[in-house]
Amino acid sequence: MPDLSRRRWLLQVARAGAAIGAGWSLPTGPAWAGAQKEEQLSDAVRTALAAQIAEAPPPQPHFRDANHFAQYWVWLATESARLQNRIPGFSVRRDFLQTVWYEAHRAGLEPALILGLIQVESGFKKYAISSAGAMGYMQVMPFWTQQIGNGDITSLFHMQVNLRYGCVILRHYLNIENGSLFYALGRYNGSRGKAAYPDAVLAARQRWLVAGGSG
Repeated sequence: MPDLSRRRWLLQVARAGAAIGAGWSLPTGPAWAGAQKEEQLSDAVRTALAAQIAEAPPPQPHFRDANHFAQYWVWLATESARLQNRIPGFSVRRDFLQTVWYEAHRAGLEPALILGLIQVESGFKKYAISSAGAMGYMQVMPFWTQQIGNGDITSLFHMQVNLRYGCVILRHYLNIENGSLFYALGRYNGSRGKAAYPDAVLAARQRWLVAGGSG
């Protein structure tokens, strides 16, 4: 990415944080806060991704049967307890997990994988901003809002919008990498082919698996 473009992004991000009056900060601890690299998308891919971002129904879970319903509540209760120290408010935690579950399944992804990625990328900080300008829970780069969204980078601080972008982007990378999670995660972090980031996400994923829960 050209240095001028990066500076412009960081300036926009700083203005976004000030505009919403939120306590945003650089992630601390083990967060990697990587950066997807901007690539040229074909018109067909751009249109398809834009449609996936634009559809925003309320993230209400859908269940195949009573057993699936029971599994979901086991998953929700377990993950809520695990997240208590990171997201203290119960209603905020519940809404976050419900949205993770909805957006992960919508994109054909595993909720534990998404939680692991969020842990590594932002440490579950809603207003995290990386040195490269990646934003929010899933550290989405602002250029995606220009490529497939409405151009409003402040929307990346909205929980469902951020999770929607992150899940759609990861699914896109999985598709172009022919299902290789190793390479897709590398693309997500901007470190394709290097093992450190995929290894970190997959290790974090293990901590969010729920025996008997909905995944």
